[in-house]
Amino acid sequence: MVVHSIAQQGFGEGTNEVYDRARPSYQAVVLSHIRQSLPNSDVSSPLLNIVEIGAGTGIFTRALIAHPDWSSSIKEIRAVEPSAGMRAQFEKTVIEPQMKISVNDGSFTETGIEDGWADVVIIAQAYHWAHPTYDSASIEFARILKPSGVVVYVWNLESPDSPTSTWIPLLRTLYEKYEGGSPQFRLGLWRATFDPNVCPGYAKFFEKPLEDTFEWVIPTTVEGVVERVRSKSYIAVLEREKNEEYEKLIENVKQLLGKEDGVEKKWIDKEQGVFEYPYKTTVVVARKK
Repeated sequence: MVVHSIAQQGFGEGTNEVYDRARPSYQAVVLSHIRQSLPNSDVSSPLLNIVEIGAGTGIFTRALIAHPDWSSSIKEIRAVEPSAGMRAQFEKTVIEPQMKISVNDGSFTETGIEDGWADVVIIAQAYHWAHPTYDSASIEFARILKPSGVVVYVWNLESPDSPTSTWIPLLRTLYEKYEGGSPQFRLGLWRATFDPNVCPGYAKFFEKPLEDTFEWVIPTTVEGVVERVRSKSYIAVLEREKNEEYEKLIENVKQLLGKEDGVEKKWIDKEQGVFEYPYKTTVVVARKK
């Protein structure tokens, strides 16, 4: 089983509570959109077998099982996650006694799921880590899906384009230099999946993808943004391997967010230090041929 070295280190033991606390959940409109993307999307349809790959600490899973469009539509969720620390956090936080949910070791190319079991494969905030095995991953998804199955790829990313939050692109210049060649979502390497010259397996088994984006904001504070930076895999590696440089980065982040001139924030409650954190969610849906 191949897992990227930065993901292995950055999402290893001791990093998972920060990740779970700092990362945003998924908007109700996004979850409704995904539900409506399935071929059996009405309430009278058979209950769904769901595979969630790269399930992490269970942030997406918790949102899914709490959403009214999904809560009465699920037969079973089988989560797949290569990080033991994240699996442990998942088991602590994903609690739904009335639903069959499990999390097991596995990867994009080795899920451990039997042939034709899943109605839908969902990958939230994780598929970029399949690099460079996108074709093998697509073949594995096709294997475990039913004939009418769907793959859904989902990402939340800080939106750098908001005119009222000019601090975001400035913030990203502080930490993105530590990515260390890792295949981050923003680089778009994952789009090679949909190029038949690169990934003939996808072209063989799936229709052309359908992509939608959703923009939204969450309330945050300086400490909330610092934790969001700390939750990034490569920053967790930096903290462990170059602690002095890590501490300098965190101080620079705080200084940036403390500035008034040239660093615009849209305040929600300035007295309490609460301001908007704009996000963009990307959803890509791939239907099996």
